[in-house]
Amino acid sequence: MLNFLPASLLYLMSSLLLVINTTVWAGLISIGGIIKLFVPFTAGRNLLTKIMNRFMWAWATCNGGILYLLADIEWDIQGLENLDKNSWYLLISNHLSGFDIAVQTYVLRNNIPMLKFFLKRELMFVPFLGLGCWALDMPFMSRTSPAKLKKNPKLKGKDLISTRRACEKFKTMPTSIINYVEGSRFTEEKRARQDSPYRYLLRPKAGGIAFTLSAMGEQFTHLLNCTLVYPEAQSDPLSEVMHGKIKKIIVKIEVLPVPQVDNKRYFSEAPYRVEFQRWLNQLWEEKDEQIHQVMLEHGVAKEDKPE
Repeated sequence: MLNFLPASLLYLMSSLLLVINTTVWAGLISIGGIIKLFVPFTAGRNLLTKIMNRFMWAWATCNGGILYLLADIEWDIQGLENLDKNSWYLLISNHLSGFDIAVQTYVLRNNIPMLKFFLKRELMFVPFLGLGCWALDMPFMSRTSPAKLKKNPKLKGKDLISTRRACEKFKTMPTSIINYVEGSRFTEEKRARQDSPYRYLLRPKAGGIAFTLSAMGEQFTHLLNCTLVYPEAQSDPLSEVMHGKIKKIIVKIEVLPVPQVDNKRYFSEAPYRVEFQRWLNQLWEEKDEQIHQVMLEHGVAKEDKPE
C-alpha cells in the first residue's frame, strides 16, 4: 500500500487510476451497447446485458483494488449475510458524496444483482452515457411536467404505464434498484436550508420511492435500508479518500419488507401520501440515531439534535 506518500501525490495517482478504470470499462460497456443495438433476439440481448453487468462488476472490483493500493482503509460492513444474488431488491440510502456509488457497488457486488438507477428518458440520448446505461438495462422513465398535465389531463398516469412497460424485462431478471431518497448529497448548508430535523441527514422525499414501488413493487422481494458513514470525513469523502485521509468506511444494510403502495391512492389522496411520508421519516429518524451512535464511538458526534 502506498498511503505513506504525500497527499498531493496520492490524489494525482488515484485520479489517474480511477479515470483509467472508468474509461476502460465504460468503453467496453458502450461497445457492448452498440452490438446489442443490432441483436434482434431477446435471449441474445439478455446475454449481452449479463456480460455488461460483469463489466460493471469488474469496474467496482478494480475500484476496490485502487483503494487497497492507495489507502489504508478499514471496512466495517454489516448485514450482507441475508442477501441473495438471485433476488429483487429496492435499496434506499443516505447520500454523502459521489464516492457513495463506488462504495456500494464494491461492497454489494457479490451479494445482490448489480445496482441500477431509474434515469430520466432524456439521458438516453446523451452520447456514450445513454448507450452505456441502456446496455446495462438501466430503467429509463418519462416524467410529464405539471404544465403539460394541466394542458392535457389525459396524460395523467401515462408516465407510470410507460415505466412499468420498461420494467417488464426485470420480471425474469434478478434486479437491484437504488434510490437516494434525499434527492441530493448531504451538506451542512443544505441541511440548514431545509431546516432538517436530523443531525446527519437531509429530509427524505417519498415521491421517488413511491413511483418506483408503483412501477415495480410486486417484483421486489425485499427493501434494503443502507446507511453509509465516513467517520473521519470533514468535507467531501471522495476528495478525502483520494488524498488518503479517510481510514474507515462503515456500511450497514438492513433487510426490510417491501412497503405496499396503492398508486391510485398515492397520486390522488393527500392523507395517503402523508402516511407514506411518515413511514419514511421514521426510517430516517432511526438512521440518524444510528449514525449518531457511530459518531459518538469515534468522538466526532454532533452535540444537539435540531428542534
